[in-house]
Amino acid sequence: MLKRAPAVCFLADGKVAVFNEANSAQYGRAMSCIAVLLAEDHALVREGMRDLLEREQDLKVVGEAENGRQAVEKVAVLRPDVVLMDVDMPVLDGIEATRKIKASRPATTVLVLSAYDDEQYVFAALDAGAAGYLLKDMRSRQLVEAVRSVHAGESVLHPAVARKVVDRFLSSESGGMKPKNGGPLTERELEILRLAASGLSNQDIADKLVLSGRTVQAHLANVFDKLSVGSRTEAVVHALKKGWFNLKDLEA
Repeated sequence: MLKRAPAVCFLADGKVAVFNEANSAQYGRAMSCIAVLLAEDHALVREGMRDLLEREQDLKVVGEAENGRQAVEKVAVLRPDVVLMDVDMPVLDGIEATRKIKASRPATTVLVLSAYDDEQYVFAALDAGAAGYLLKDMRSRQLVEAVRSVHAGESVLHPAVARKVVDRFLSSESGGMKPKNGGPLTERELEILRLAASGLSNQDIADKLVLSGRTVQAHLANVFDKLSVGSRTEAVVHALKKGWFNLKDLEA
């Protein structure tokens, strides 16, 4: 097997670090890079994704997994920020791997990249804790931006997938505004959640409401805690299901 050259990453203090699978975890949050694990059973696809991501100074692939079980094991050792997860993999499928990863290491974000847009895969992945679901027909630049977005706490859905999510939950029975846990959402929290659902980034929301980005992150963290969810996607899905806002709100 061809030995990988070590990755180079620019640290927060301006120094340069060289790391690989053996030492990537020790850098942790000291790096300004986003550490990515590739979970994909086709070596050619992994190679292409690695080459694409490592053209970016802030994205570094710290490991690869060719099946779901390897992905779970490598997350425990490498502690990546983001896992790019295929759904259809041997030994352990991507959905179950996502569930195990989110149970053992919630700080790691899982972004599903699949060839399938079937509802059974989409909703199973989101239920397992995936922060986003993309299809493999997307452009390379969109994948790069998607990795950055989910790492920043945002949700990313392919347009075809987003339509399925909205249709599914708008057709279900709506409920009251009482969250799963904790007190009700404040007016500000609901406003920020509505803006997040319309596709605005944290910084866009901050600019629109004349708040700091840190304040927006804090409000979203409160929303996640009250709803017992771990991502924007789950929070938005919950809000749509409960009827807290509708498509007209999102298009306004």
